[in-house]
Amino acid sequence: MQPEQLPALLAGCRRMERTSQRQLYTRYYSYALSICLRYAHDREAAMEVVNDGFMKLFRDIGRFDPGRYELQSSFHGWLKSIMIHTAIDYYRAQVKHQQQLALEEEAYIRPDAAPTPLDNLAYEDLTALIQQLTPAYRTVFNLYVLDGFTHEEIARQLGISVGASKSNLSKARGHLRAFLQRTHHYAHAQSIG
Repeated sequence: MQPEQLPALLAGCRRMERTSQRQLYTRYYSYALSICLRYAHDREAAMEVVNDGFMKLFRDIGRFDPGRYELQSSFHGWLKSIMIHTAIDYYRAQVKHQQQLALEEEAYIRPDAAPTPLDNLAYEDLTALIQQLTPAYRTVFNLYVLDGFTHEEIARQLGISVGASKSNLSKARGHLRAFLQRTHHYAHAQSIG
């Protein structure tokens, strides 16, 4: 799709035209899925989050206003925000329905600024490792490391304390390092050598 086609697709979506909705969905599905895969425990759950996210997008398309920004990048940012918040909603629902372990309140251990094995991972490898984390650790790790939320924002979004957010981030990083060590992943070997 050419960038100049986006305004027509968005206008069609505002009119609830199925053809425009289908084209927009098809065009941005992979981008949305790449975001949701970081939060979900498997591909099927990520696809569910993507579909829920697009339902919200189509419902709220009238609220999208690129303002003074370039339309394509504004839409990408808006879509990303919807997918992240839909993934958070999915996480909350899973915690309630599956009676996940409560998030722990622990002292935060400040990680050192030295390079870690995670710095050498390819995106696909990192995504696969992140999916092995518990939902609480995975969500906090993604929000903080990959999407740039602060601990205060994460605490508000997830209904936890700032300390719990920091603790979960620290534990997520520790689990990821342990996964790398256990599997003798090349990224871990490079950081040791």
